[in-house]
This record gives sequence, C-alpha cells and structure tokens, in this order.
Amino acid sequence: MGHIFEGVGVALTTPFTHNEIDLNALRRHLKYLLENDAKCIVVNGTTAENPTLTDEEKDQVLEVVVNYVNGQVPVIAGTGTNNTEKSIQASVRAREIGADGIMLITPYYNKTNQRGLIEHFTTIANAVKLPVILYNVPSRTNMTINPETVETLSDNEYIVALKDATNDFEYMDELKKRLDLNHFALYSGNDDNVVDYFDKGGHGVISVASNVIPNAFQSLYNAKQKGEDIEVQFHPIQTLLDALAIDVNPIPIKALTAVEGFGNYEVRLPLVKLQDAERETLEQAYEQFKAGDQA
Repeated sequence: MGHIFEGVGVALTTPFTHNEIDLNALRRHLKYLLENDAKCIVVNGTTAENPTLTDEEKDQVLEVVVNYVNGQVPVIAGTGTNNTEKSIQASVRAREIGADGIMLITPYYNKTNQRGLIEHFTTIANAVKLPVILYNVPSRTNMTINPETVETLSDNEYIVALKDATNDFEYMDELKKRLDLNHFALYSGNDDNVVDYFDKGGHGVISVASNVIPNAFQSLYNAKQKGEDIEVQFHPIQTLLDALAIDVNPIPIKALTAVEGFGNYEVRLPLVKLQDAERETLEQAYEQFKAGDQA
C-alpha cells in the first residue's frame, strides 16, 4: 500500500460571503488548486475554521469538494474532536459522503494521556475503516503524541500517516527510527520547515500557504526527489511565509484567497480580520512573490 499522497496537501480554507459559505467560490478555489498541482485536499481542518462550522456546513463543504474533485486527488476530512463518539459520527458521515480518509487531531481541553490517545484513535479508526492521518499540533492542543505512541498506533491497518506540526526534528528522528516509512507517511504541518522536513525524508506537507501557491510547494518537493538542493528555491516562499506570520492562521491566508476571488475577506468570530495596513503589507508581499514567480 502506497502513501495517501506525496508532496503538497492543501489545508483548505472555507470561503465566506456575508458570513455564509460561498459554494461557488469554493468550486473556483478547487479548480485553481487542481490546475496548480495540489496532490491532496484536506477539508474542515484548523485552516477551515472548523470550530465555527455547523455539522451541516461541514458536510456540505465536504460533499461539494468530493463531487468536484471526483477522484482526481484524495480528499481528507478533518473529523477529530475531543469527543470520541462525536468523532466517530463525523467520520462515518465523511465516509458516506465519499472522503478518501480522515484526519484526527489529539483531544484538547479534556486532554488525555498516551494510553487514552491509543484508545481514542484506535476506536475511531476501527469504527470507520478509512485511512487515518493523525494530527499532532501541541501549540494548539497542549498535548503531543509520543513517538512510541505513534509506533503503537501504526500497527493499526487504518492509521497510515501523521501530520507533524511539532517543528521538532528530534521528534521526527525518533519517529523515523520506530516506523516503517514505506507504509507510514510523515507530513509536515509547518510550511516554514519544509526544506529540512523534505531533506530528512518527509513525504510532503499539509500546507496553509498552498491555498494560493500549491505549485510552488509541489515543485519544491519534486526537486528534492530529484536530489536537488532546494534551499535557494525556497527563499521566495520563505519571504511570503514571513509576511503571512503577521497573525494567527487562517486570518492572513484568507486575505490572499480573497485576492484570488475565493470568497470575500471574511473570518468568523472569535477570529478578526487583519487591520488595513497589515493587509496591504501582506498583499504587497504576495504580489511581489507572484511577480518573481512569473519572471
């Protein structure tokens, strides 16, 4: 069994117009991503403002994505919560809608221990019987999946990958010692570390910035697979990422998806938009990136 994807997976934003999900903008966005070499679409994750979406909205977005993509690339649904039974319910709905896999975040607020993580993830995986990407993002959940826990979970036939947003390369090194990477994929969850992550054998990235520049990230991964030094190629991307770091995700990236016509520049509370001067600076950085990319 191969990996779900290799290269760039897009952590898809949710487009809003007048606080309603803009399905036409969503389809335009998907068209752009498929035409620009996205290898996987990850729906209803952090970047999608998942906590502010109703269950009906999440299902609606997933259905539009599954139908539009129509098997061209895998579609992964973010269905993990801090409630195991609700995670199962959401995952079953995702399977019925047609998702190719699910992504499960570690429980938050009522965080558990490592034994609890094993039971939580295993129970969901066995109930749903879809490929599972574990999502380790301690900066948002205040807990981590220890390497030995990932190793144990990798014995489950459905648990096949990890989105690693720790930005900890000692952690990655320990994972590599414990896992069969021919069958278990490691994806970076941090756009800014992909040069090192790819150098160390990571299989790709689940990327925020790739909502607008998927081809740049996929080209970077392809170059690495050819044995090229990708540090210089990454410099313009890093400059844009520095500009995107002006505020917490997904506030800045949605300013750029709005530039491309994928919905208005809207986020749902508790998120608030960039101030005008911040937005102008970010958009200038994006235009400079695109001008360089076209040179």
